[in-house]
Amino acid sequence: MKRLLALLAACAMALGLTALSGPQAAAAAGCKVDYTVTSQWQGGFQAGVKVTNLGEPVTGWTLKFTMPDAGQKLVQGWNATWSQSGSAVSAVPVDWNRTLATGASADLGMVGSFTGANPKPTAFTLNGVACTGSVDGPPPVDPPAPGTGTPVDVNGKLHVCGVHLCNQYDRPVQLRGMSTHGIQWFSKCYNAASVDALAQDWKSDLLRVAMYVQEGGYETDPAGFTGRVNGLVDMAEARGMYAMIDFHTLTPGDPNHNLDRAKTFFASVAARNADKKNVIYEIANEPNGVSWTAVKSYAEQVIPVIRAADPDAVIIVGTRGWSSLGVSDGSDESEVVNNPVRADNIMYAFHFYAASHKDSYRTTLSRAASRLPLFVTEFGTVSATGGGAMDRASTTAWLDLLDQLKIGYANWTYSDANESSAAFRPGTCDGGDYSGSGVLTESGALLKSRISTPDSFPTG
Repeated sequence: MKRLLALLAACAMALGLTALSGPQAAAAAGCKVDYTVTSQWQGGFQAGVKVTNLGEPVTGWTLKFTMPDAGQKLVQGWNATWSQSGSAVSAVPVDWNRTLATGASADLGMVGSFTGANPKPTAFTLNGVACTGSVDGPPPVDPPAPGTGTPVDVNGKLHVCGVHLCNQYDRPVQLRGMSTHGIQWFSKCYNAASVDALAQDWKSDLLRVAMYVQEGGYETDPAGFTGRVNGLVDMAEARGMYAMIDFHTLTPGDPNHNLDRAKTFFASVAARNADKKNVIYEIANEPNGVSWTAVKSYAEQVIPVIRAADPDAVIIVGTRGWSSLGVSDGSDESEVVNNPVRADNIMYAFHFYAASHKDSYRTTLSRAASRLPLFVTEFGTVSATGGGAMDRASTTAWLDLLDQLKIGYANWTYSDANESSAAFRPGTCDGGDYSGSGVLTESGALLKSRISTPDSFPTG
């Protein structure tokens, strides 16, 4: 018998059957999985799946688990390649998270459907090893601490990698911040004190500068509004925040109406800000009443103008139906997936207002996030009119989803407009206090509490 075992061992070595000594087997010391349902609706749910390696470093891994109910189905997932066979679900890493150091985690996510109950999955394994949260070998070490400093200090110049916005370390990041209201109406709200409060008290990563084209905006004074936008870019840069330059087209809804103005404006701001690390360009706020083909045509004429001066900056393209990926027009993301803009380093805008846009919009965003790089360049906690009561439950569901998907966002609005979507109470911008809790509306208090939580920008 001993001779037989020795012969089998020798044959295995000769054939290269050494899986037990490869990097995948290093996870055998232990692993842990945290599974959290972040939102649930009729027949569907969103879940976060965090897998932590408690063993030796592992390169190449497969997470498996079992859906306990026959009616539970995987719809789509992100940060991994997902599949389901019967009740068994598998997730295989993508390039940027295929290596898990000791103590390191991979944050995955999925959208599922169910017809009966929706119990928590069972039998989680990492490379075949049960994830019990315990370890037989040396204790795990803490993962590297996130970078410290301002958002721009840590992340540097951003770029698009896959479906994510990534930093100078090629790691996905989520920017969280606020949008101005129309700077032609609320210019007094944007000064050193208010931008200090946004950067220091709110700990915002981003200031979106909403420059309306019509409605008393850019077309009335191109040079003046261009200068005002550049000034706000500089103020954001001085405080370590990213600045999103929003060419705020709304009425008329066809961005091609402003094509010549867009070329003139973006040629100017791109040439002036090309050397900055903090600038993102949003070239059409909310296309409406127009086809995706027309929006795409506009984008493919404006983007080269920016690229001529600033070849590396991230550019965000508005989508049909008030930047809803077409949902508000009865369509969905497939028109963009099947006919994308012919340009590199771009993202697509998605907008929602939490009291008006709920499950069908969240489902579309979740599905689209695995195919398209998305940025929520504008959203509100209230109805699509900008008014009405704040919908706390829907807003929380939306923000949880965006956090899980690592999709950046800018809230409408950092202003004292007399509407419930505003962050400040009316009259705040007539004074100098932007930091006290007494100046915040219900919406402002909620957003500040979310944005001011610590960022986790990866640097390794």
